[in-house]
Amino acid sequence: MELLLTVSKDHSGTLRAQIEDQFRIAIRDGSLLAGTPVPSTRDLAAQLGVSRRVAVDAYAQLAAEGYLAMRQGARPRVAAGPFRPASAAGPEAAPPPLRFDFLPARPDVSSFPREAWARCLRDAVAGVTVADLGYGDAFGVEALRDGLAGYLGRVRGVVADQGRVVVTNGYLQGLNLVCRALALRGARRIALEDPSSTEEDQIAARAGLEPVRVPVDDLGLRVDALARSGADAVVVTPAHQHPTGVVLAPERRAALVAWLRDRDAIAVEDDYDAEYRYDRPAVGALQGLDHDHVIYAGTASKVLAPALRLGWLVVPRSLVDGLRTERLLSDQGTARIEQLAFGYFLERGHLDRHLRRMRLRYRTRRDVVVDALAAALPEARIRGIAAGLHVTVELGPHDDEAAVRRAAAARGRGLSTMGEYATSVPHPPTLILGYSQMSESRLRTGIAELARAVAEARS
Repeated sequence: MELLLTVSKDHSGTLRAQIEDQFRIAIRDGSLLAGTPVPSTRDLAAQLGVSRRVAVDAYAQLAAEGYLAMRQGARPRVAAGPFRPASAAGPEAAPPPLRFDFLPARPDVSSFPREAWARCLRDAVAGVTVADLGYGDAFGVEALRDGLAGYLGRVRGVVADQGRVVVTNGYLQGLNLVCRALALRGARRIALEDPSSTEEDQIAARAGLEPVRVPVDDLGLRVDALARSGADAVVVTPAHQHPTGVVLAPERRAALVAWLRDRDAIAVEDDYDAEYRYDRPAVGALQGLDHDHVIYAGTASKVLAPALRLGWLVVPRSLVDGLRTERLLSDQGTARIEQLAFGYFLERGHLDRHLRRMRLRYRTRRDVVVDALAAALPEARIRGIAAGLHVTVELGPHDDEAAVRRAAAARGRGLSTMGEYATSVPHPPTLILGYSQMSESRLRTGIAELARAVAEARS
């Protein structure tokens, strides 16, 4: 074990005093934190080229002063004493755990297929080549990109080949890369759905693009408003709009593709949870209609777990060079061993089996939520139930969604509201309830508790 510490016989102090002084300074200023292991006296003496007796005596003095914790048979450590740099801020108090977590866009990570993933990860480590242990292609491991091209073509109708697939650290990094590449290509304005996540506005602005909001109605993105926006690109969620849950209607899809071609614009298709559908057939990816003007974006965060930090883009050939440059300047690629593991996970059918299992589980939970809401809040209008991991609950016109959210939060119930996503489009008071993370019994109890929060907000 190494430690950044030096001594010199030319120094005015003794070797032992130099060791003690450097330890005291490092512990007081916070570079050596409480509990940090330090070298044994034998190791320290060898590193510094001094006799072991010098190290033993220095450690004994530091232990006597309360700087080091010494125990027979254990490695010395920095003591958990009162030493703390004056500038260090205290830890932020963690928010209290939610009793009922209705926050949307989160999968049931307790169902993550640990054993299958562990086997794939073990095989990836055992079989990784020397080449794959290097930086490699910034777009990702070829085997995974081939696997993704085949999988997305099979289940989403995406037109892809390995050369146009980019593996990313999740969706938001992919959007960052795309926005920067579009700005360098000359784009000035990007349209975003209203309502949608406000993170996208910040990402676009940081890339030098002007974000403009385009309204969404019951048929999806209003392409007539998009045409008046002057945008050079647009971000859409056509299979399951986030957060309203509507599907982009066929006539709107055709109109959007026509607008893309007429303006030579680019659409970013965020296909964040299209795999979860219950009461309707699958809706193919918009990218399949025009792979020269649509960037397809997907992620493992909703289908497996956010902790994997795996996402993917399928980009038009005209953007391949620009995306490659941005990726090289960003981080030179995603962790390659995890990419190899996910490639095995796809190839062996584990993802297909996991999705089939989770569709049944989520559908059951969705049905429980719909039934419980009908009983507890019969006046509410429930929408967006055919797919995804959340429902929208429209309350009465005189309800205050922000007040409901505050009342729910005060009792440990987490939820979102439409006002957190919408910026300019008028909307009725609407709650957004995720149902993926709780059992059926917890969902029933949670909905009853939520109804009490609504009543409390009304009073």
